[in-house]
Amino acid sequence: MATDDLADDLLTGVEQIAAFTGLTKREVYHLAPKGKLPVFKVGDRKWCARKSTLKAHIEKLEAGHVQI
Repeated sequence: MATDDLADDLLTGVEQIAAFTGLTKREVYHLAPKGKLPVFKVGDRKWCARKSTLKAHIEKLEAGHVQI
């Protein structure tokens, strides 16, 4: 995956984010507004995230640098 190819790197919607991270949709809805996941909203309703950003966030969690 090329890091500059937005279409390959972008997850749109809680279902895609949950499937990619292994979290439930409910967990994503709970963590996202608290800033515990590196996600952003498009418009008023649609949560989105970059796969590359989520991977980096998970790697930091694994290394013990960030707490949820």
